[in-house]
Amino acid sequence: MIELKTRSEIDRMHVAGRFVAAVLTELAGRAEVGVNLLDLERHARAMITERGAESCYWDYSPSFGRGPFRNVVCLSVNDAVLHGLPHDYVLRSGDVLSMDLALGIDGWVADSALTVIVGEPAEEDVRLVRASEEALAAAVAAAQPGQRLGDVSAAIGAVAARHGYPVNLEFGGHGLGRTMHEDPHVSNDGRPGRGLVLRPGLTLALEPWFARTTDRIVYDPDGWTIRSADGSRTTHSEHTIAVTEEGPLVLTRRDDEVAA
Repeated sequence: MIELKTRSEIDRMHVAGRFVAAVLTELAGRAEVGVNLLDLERHARAMITERGAESCYWDYSPSFGRGPFRNVVCLSVNDAVLHGLPHDYVLRSGDVLSMDLALGIDGWVADSALTVIVGEPAEEDVRLVRASEEALAAAVAAAQPGQRLGDVSAAIGAVAARHGYPVNLEFGGHGLGRTMHEDPHVSNDGRPGRGLVLRPGLTLALEPWFARTTDRIVYDPDGWTIRSADGSRTTHSEHTIAVTEEGPLVLTRRDDEVAA
């Protein structure tokens, strides 16, 4: 079931979205050479507790995971791209770190992710990260009222194709609002002009993610961390948006981002 939100409800999701953006900005600033992933997790927990927010990940128990996630942020390094379980790992120069955060405030949820490069970046990693950011911007721009969900998916797929990156269709974006995952599923590739008509009040998490040279994935023994099957570097970008009469509204935009 798809629930269209009122403008007041979107405003409440925007409160959660601004805080998600603030936490990710803080973590990105702390992601330096020599920093342990567990320190980033602890800092995110402290910020969430102080704000009185609620982590969407703490009790997250999908079919593929081994028990509840029991952390508040997904931290995925290099060939890891989704659901990275925070663990005892010290960041090194050149590491590609994806951070994914979803939380709720007063019953309304927002979800966002960004990828940063620690220390000295490799040019091919810079291109990869920028491609997912470009794909996210294209998806947001396509989320106009009256357009179709396939237009959003096709916008992501077109960017991936232009850069030569394969696209995995097992995981993608999703609806959200009262909970972290709601209908509809948003594939990271698709056919324009197909699928659900985008109506004002629809709220979506759009999240293009790519691996450099494969569309296949494997899981770590922890049951959570998803990696590229060939070990190639990965990237993940995500925003929560609302479709409005005036066009798409990004609810998790960070202060360092330029508004579209």
